[in-house]
Amino acid sequence: MSILGAYEALAKSGISPSANIKFFFEGEEEVSSPHLKEFLDANSDLLQADLWIICDGPRDVFGRKMAVFGVRGDVGMGLTVYGPKRPLHSGHYGNWAPNPAWLLVDLLASMKGLDGHVLINGFYDDVQPLGRAEKDALAAIPNPDSILQGELGIAQPEVSGRSLFESLQLPSLNIKGIQSANIGPIAANVIPVSAKAALDLRLVVGNDSHRQVEKVLEHIRSQGFTVIDHEPTDAERSQIARLIRVDIGSGYNAQRTSLDLPEAKAVAKAIQATTPEPVILLPSMGASLPLIVIERTLGTKIITVPIANYDDNQHAENENLKVQYLWDGIETYAALMTMAW
Repeated sequence: MSILGAYEALAKSGISPSANIKFFFEGEEEVSSPHLKEFLDANSDLLQADLWIICDGPRDVFGRKMAVFGVRGDVGMGLTVYGPKRPLHSGHYGNWAPNPAWLLVDLLASMKGLDGHVLINGFYDDVQPLGRAEKDALAAIPNPDSILQGELGIAQPEVSGRSLFESLQLPSLNIKGIQSANIGPIAANVIPVSAKAALDLRLVVGNDSHRQVEKVLEHIRSQGFTVIDHEPTDAERSQIARLIRVDIGSGYNAQRTSLDLPEAKAVAKAIQATTPEPVILLPSMGASLPLIVIERTLGTKIITVPIANYDDNQHAENENLKVQYLWDGIETYAALMTMAW
């Protein structure tokens, strides 16, 4: 709405944009944009541009306006570990029937240390280091950690000695969810039939989604598991001690645009004209968008200009947007549509 509001305001004011503007709205981003490349390929001539400005993500904790020059890539993995074919009484069969929940949590614990460091072999090997401009930009960003720790009830960050924005420049391994049998009032004294976990791998420039997934698979095998991609047969259950089904989701790699480009400086200057506070220049946000697909398919430069509030409860209940940020967004995007090149 801020994008369209900005364009409408310019039109009603008789102000012409400083460049030809194309609007692209895509509704599959939350399911990894499975049809994006197909659409870009089919409409590549129509969608050619000198610069794409992506309107997504939050401003920083202090509410300063931002320009973001990269995003992390993303790929998901589903894990299922198997136990007995039916739930077993934990008294009658405890210490005899393998518990898939214990097997799964032991596997997950082997992947990451309590210090936040991922223990999977080679997990960080492909990371492309930041350049001088990116390092300087990171150093200039006010540190929000103490504010966030107090607000969120976090005693200390997962990785000590690294700020939030510094942490976002590294690949991560996250457990999105874990499930086995029941808990609370409906918990039963059983050895469950299976245990499941959903993993979320965030990638940075240098990582390849397929290669990163293979590193995780190799780690799983190193822990004594046999990896399958289907529901196990009775024969597989009875002959293989540690079975795990792994379902690999669609994914994409990270993307980053150089802060040294003339387009980057023009965008920063246009945003700065709308605010007295210094504009935050962030080398890469923590979230993921399929920008690498756009960059590789169309050969264009990409910069993200977020307008939402940081506490908007994204992907959770009570999502929200501060009304002032809506107006700020209209102002920001109007400035970008009329910026000097």
